[in-house]
Amino acid sequence: MSKPQEFTDANFQNEVLESDLPVLVDFWAAWCGPCRAVGPTIDELAEQYEGTVKVGKLNIDENPQSPSRFGISSIPAVLLFKDGKVVETLVGVQPKERYEVALHQVAA
Repeated sequence: MSKPQEFTDANFQNEVLESDLPVLVDFWAAWCGPCRAVGPTIDELAEQYEGTVKVGKLNIDENPQSPSRFGISSIPAVLLFKDGKVVETLVGVQPKERYEVALHQVAA
């Protein structure tokens, strides 16, 4: 079973921006209730898209540079990157289908 990767300020450039695969990044915090609601969906997507999309989480409290760089002001925020650029931004709790639609567009 594939689990979401842990993205940090230290590995963001290499793991996300320079990735050959599209990357889904869940910006979250432990104190955020809606973030915890999205967590199981992100876990399912990591398993579902293993090998075609990198799926991971970035704790905004432990890694303040990356959220600041991408203008994250509300969480949960899920950003989809392709070729080092943000191609989709989903803020708030979304149904799993909404993430899947976005992932199909970048993984095609």
